[in-house]
Parts: sequence; C-alpha cells; structure tokens
Amino acid sequence: MVLSDYDIHGMIRDRRLVIKPLGKDSIRENGVDFRLANEIAHHKEFGDDFILDPMNKEHISSCYNVVKNPKSMVIAPYEQTLLSTLEFISMPDDVAGFVELRSTWARHGLSMPPTIIDAGFKGTITLEVVNNAPYKILLRPRQRFAHIVFIRTSSKVLSKYSGFYSGQRGIKLPQPAK
Repeated sequence: MVLSDYDIHGMIRDRRLVIKPLGKDSIRENGVDFRLANEIAHHKEFGDDFILDPMNKEHISSCYNVVKNPKSMVIAPYEQTLLSTLEFISMPDDVAGFVELRSTWARHGLSMPPTIIDAGFKGTITLEVVNNAPYKILLRPRQRFAHIVFIRTSSKVLSKYSGFYSGQRGIKLPQPAK
C-alpha cells in the first residue's frame, strides 16, 4: 500500500520516520520530495582500452572525481553522474521507499534508475543520474530533485537494513560487485 501525506505526517510526528532537514513543502500527496546536496561525482576520462573491474575497489575509486561544495553542478550530454540528497532519512522497520526522479527533470532529459530504500535504512540517498539530452544541464544544490514514495511492508522486517550504504552521508561510491 502506498502511503498518503496523512500517513507520512503521522509517522514523522510519531518519530517512526525521520527526515532531516525536512522542507516545509516537501511532503506531497503520496510521497516526499528530496533536494540535492552540494556534491557531485563525475567519471574520469579514460581511453577506449580502459576496462572497469567492478569487483576491484581500487578500480572503482579511481574512476570518479568527487566535487564537494560547488555552487552549481553541470551534467554533460550523455554523462552519468552520482549525486546525493540533502536530506538524511531513517526508515521504520515496516516501510520501504521507491526513489524516482521528479518528472520536471525527466522532461529536461535526465533519467535515474529506480532506487529502493530498504526498511530500517538510515542515511542520505546516492542518486545515479544520466543526462540523455544533447545539451548540458545545470543543477543547483537545494533544488527539489527526487521524489520518494513509501510503501508499507506486510509485516515488520526480521532484520533491518545494515548493508554497505548504511549511515552514509553524501555520495558513497559503488561497492565492489560480488
């Protein structure tokens, strides 16, 4: 079941769902809008012969250039970047979330694969964003960018999320694939 604004307000009031900072107009009819933090990770440029080994931690970390505290962020045409939400979230043990790009940004040519926030997750959300447009797109920190829809699970989860990305603040680069 998708939770309504009434349900979301109730969970926040009861401190079952924590979102900090929470913008005054962030809670929508059936979800919450999240804003961009002031951080972006661009892929470094490599030659055509470069092959990423997604199981190699050093390979992964050497592929990104993380820029902190920019006044604005530019995503080049056809570039894939990592961004982060400004908001930190702490999820209840009986609610999961689906993170999607706000439709305004999709209409400008950006796309983002759906991200699932597991029950019990705590942290900021790293967003994987691709510019499909033939032009650069300018983003600014604190812009509303992503929308989270919450769903109630059929029961409390037996084990809350405690994986690699637990407690993250800002962009956390991918973990090695297993």
